[in-house]
Amino acid sequence: MAERGAVKLIANNKKAYHDYFIEDKYEAGIELFGTEVKSLRMGRCSIKEAFIQVNGNEVFIEHMHISPYEKGNIMNKDPLRTRKLLLHRREIMKLTGQVVQKGYTIVPLRVYFKGSLVKVEIGLARGKKLYDKRADIAKKDMRREAERELKIRLR
Repeated sequence: MAERGAVKLIANNKKAYHDYFIEDKYEAGIELFGTEVKSLRMGRCSIKEAFIQVNGNEVFIEHMHISPYEKGNIMNKDPLRTRKLLLHRREIMKLTGQVVQKGYTIVPLRVYFKGSLVKVEIGLARGKKLYDKRADIAKKDMRREAERELKIRLR
């Protein structure tokens, strides 16, 4: 049995960190049906193509793929259906203001279980230019090379 505050990662969006500067992070609940939760417990989720939209005072995640539960019957829902995210009104208003005024976008970063609840970590993000991506790749290569040199010296 999972502990109350234990975090178990289901899906991670590494591409978001490559394509965007993440300015701020929020934790949101997600509105799901029973067979979707069972499928998530088996780790059947992808958020690579997912994005988040704000409609009025509600936030939705679109194109989040949750595979249908094998043992489910007619209770299975569409794998790519739009799902509602659960945030406080203040957080929604803050996100809406940032997206409209400063040109930010909202991206899903990871999906995880927090105790028995399914949570989505969303990030307020600003798009990277091509030269920013190249600089990040160069930094990563330099760090990897330095770690390799250090590992060889320690032997």
